[in-house]
Amino acid sequence: MKADNVDTGGLGWAAAWQIARRDLNARFKGLRLLLVCIFLGTAALAAIGTLTASIERELEGSGRELLGGDLEVEVWQRDLTDEEQASLGEFGTLSGGYRLQAMANTDDAAAPVELKAVDGKWPLFGSFTLADGSEPGAPTGNDAYLAQGALDRLDIQVGDTFRLGTMTVRAAGVIGNEPDRLSEGFQLGPTILVAKDVPGDAGLLQPGSLFQSKYRVAFADAGRDPEGVEEKLTADYPNAGFDFRTRDRASPGADRFVTRMSDFLTLVGLAALVIAGIGIAGGVSSYLDQRRASIATFKVLGASSRDIVRIYALQIGVAALIGSAAGIATGVLVTPLLGMALQGLLPVEGGFVIEPAPLLLAGAYGVLVAFAFASAPLLRARSFPAMALMRSRIVPLSRDRRALLATAAGLVAICALALFTSSQVWLTAGFLLGAGVALIILAGLGLGLQYAARKFPRPSNPLLRSALSNIHRPGAPTSALVTALGFGLAAFVLLAAIQSAIDGNIQSRVPQEAPDYFVIDVPPEGKERFEELILAPFPDAAVRTVPTLRGSVLAFGPEGEMQRTADLEEIPEGAWALNGERGITYADEPPVGNTVVEGEWWTAEEASQPLVSIDKQLADAAGLGIGDMLTIGILGQERDVRIANVREIDWESMGFNFTMVFSSGAIADAPHKLSATIDLPDNADTEARAQLLRAMVREFPSSSVVEVGEVLVQARIILEQVGLATLAAAAVAVLAGLAVLMGAIAAARAARTYDTVILRVMGASRRQILGLQLAEYGLIAGALALVALALGSGLAWVIITQLFEFDWLPDWGVVLAVLGMGLAMVLAFALGGSLPLLRAKPAQALREL
Repeated sequence: MKADNVDTGGLGWAAAWQIARRDLNARFKGLRLLLVCIFLGTAALAAIGTLTASIERELEGSGRELLGGDLEVEVWQRDLTDEEQASLGEFGTLSGGYRLQAMANTDDAAAPVELKAVDGKWPLFGSFTLADGSEPGAPTGNDAYLAQGALDRLDIQVGDTFRLGTMTVRAAGVIGNEPDRLSEGFQLGPTILVAKDVPGDAGLLQPGSLFQSKYRVAFADAGRDPEGVEEKLTADYPNAGFDFRTRDRASPGADRFVTRMSDFLTLVGLAALVIAGIGIAGGVSSYLDQRRASIATFKVLGASSRDIVRIYALQIGVAALIGSAAGIATGVLVTPLLGMALQGLLPVEGGFVIEPAPLLLAGAYGVLVAFAFASAPLLRARSFPAMALMRSRIVPLSRDRRALLATAAGLVAICALALFTSSQVWLTAGFLLGAGVALIILAGLGLGLQYAARKFPRPSNPLLRSALSNIHRPGAPTSALVTALGFGLAAFVLLAAIQSAIDGNIQSRVPQEAPDYFVIDVPPEGKERFEELILAPFPDAAVRTVPTLRGSVLAFGPEGEMQRTADLEEIPEGAWALNGERGITYADEPPVGNTVVEGEWWTAEEASQPLVSIDKQLADAAGLGIGDMLTIGILGQERDVRIANVREIDWESMGFNFTMVFSSGAIADAPHKLSATIDLPDNADTEARAQLLRAMVREFPSSSVVEVGEVLVQARIILEQVGLATLAAAAVAVLAGLAVLMGAIAAARAARTYDTVILRVMGASRRQILGLQLAEYGLIAGALALVALALGSGLAWVIITQLFEFDWLPDWGVVLAVLGMGLAMVLAFALGGSLPLLRAKPAQALREL
């Protein structure tokens, strides 16, 4: 008997391929589950990798065009001095301008807009085109180029005139392609592009007005390092309040979003592959079980164990390669669809994109997963004599340690590849560790179910008694079913938890109730008239005004031991307020929605002292406490203030929230304007609102109004786009879970043939047999529900809180409903998988055992 296991040379690869090819069904009957699982996993990774690599290449290759230069210097509420401009000009061609909120208006309409003023050298890189395809260059004189949204809001046509502040300008064209649009960030209105001197001539650049000066440099030496220039300018002008961006980080928000989405999608792809791997193991086991007689016949005819492995490894390898190739092709084909979902958020190339590296990586994952999960059943089948194989339906084969070693080697290779190619090694390592722990938990649960079923008192109901017996009888596929069903159901929970958590963030981060308008640059001397203008037509309106300035933290810490912000190698995590200029204000009382948690608010007598109240998050991140000092830069001047108290801020409110609130004695003497929120009654009609806008523009031409409703719509659209992308990606894991569920039930069906035939011979009815199957799967699925809930929601928590940094706000009702739907699908698949058993002919089935 042992001679069957001895390798004596045997077939070569060519001869093995001839036999494998003849035995391989053209429609891959028996190997379809392996094909589907490999296809889903590789398609997900190919699409994810191609899209991410394409976006990263676009960001890297178009950095100069996206930024509008090699280096950008930005400062608030002032222009660069002649000396500062001269210093920048030493490095190459300099182009400057302003960015500010403004109101465009006609006699009949008014619209908040994003005003972009540029000089004649703009753009330094790329081409500015109008909607008609022409390239007019930078605007001159009183010509203005408008986004289509601005034309629509003002109800004007190209050639018509409108007002900006106190100046009348002409709509000279509709903006088509604005090369540096992505680097400008989130808009609070449609863009209007004008010449650099227009904002000043229109009275919009008054002392204290909230505007940005942006200057960009195209280096004369294209190879010059922008980081070195940034360091030199910081050293030369340490208190200037400069914010820098370079061509390598032209759009930091886009870079960060791409990285987070890439990590998320890769985790989903790996989850799909892990789930698919379970299906592959079940599919290969089922396929080899169907070929049991053929393997036994080969061995009887003298085939060695090595021959058996070669023949069936070739068949499985061909199926894996075809599944991987189809997945890679599908990934390339669906990439444009994913790009369309993210259009407007990121620079996505149109059409099909071929990125060799991610495609090869996806193929490598597919092949490794096939090897890791198919090797165990394949090597186990080769290691036993023909008689054991022929009797395996009723005498199960024992485990093969060499097969387990091959599986372990494949899993190690998968983990190594994942860690080597990940941008967040610890996150990927945590996921892989979690997947391993989940496998161990599910395997332990399978053994625990078998033990519990064996010890459970025998029910009086014969169906339940038989169902319990099927769970723990010798050779029962309970462990495989538990693993497959556990991951499959966890995929349903993952999808529901991610989607409902994103929806929850949309509801909480984009408030349903908010002020109707934000108004900036209200003159302090006009405060009473401003409030009168609103309250006259709307007596029940709520108007709140606060002083608004811009300032940057130049140094912080205990008095005499302060740390210069410019000397930090990196800003402490959570201390984002130390990075660049921030909005600041002064107040005699704590702001609405803020709670003092450390120290005391200053009294009226203390308000004349240079004091500041800071956000608790900033205090904790920067290690600041009561009595510590801050050095603030405002309009190029340094001011030292002492921390009087620490506040907790309700950031979800749509009111004025400032990280730093000063006493009046600290900053009130600096040039500044007021900002205001206006909350109109719910019954205010559209025409009355329009009249109010026109009145505000007429009496306060240098002020700007932001319609909060439009901003909220944009925010919801962006979050919904993110939600759509995550939903599409997580759906891949669900599809893999469905394939695994069907495969596990199909694999178990072969083992049920013998049982079903015996039961039918003994007189069991069709209804009883179906009831037995439903009872068995119902018991297993019911026991798995809590485990699947924990696994799926745990991975969703990591994705939502650690990757996207959103709040964990799932709708547990939706999650449980989806889990219930998954359980119902398990029972439906079990019922559907049992129907072919009823058609098996007892005589033929018994002869084949």
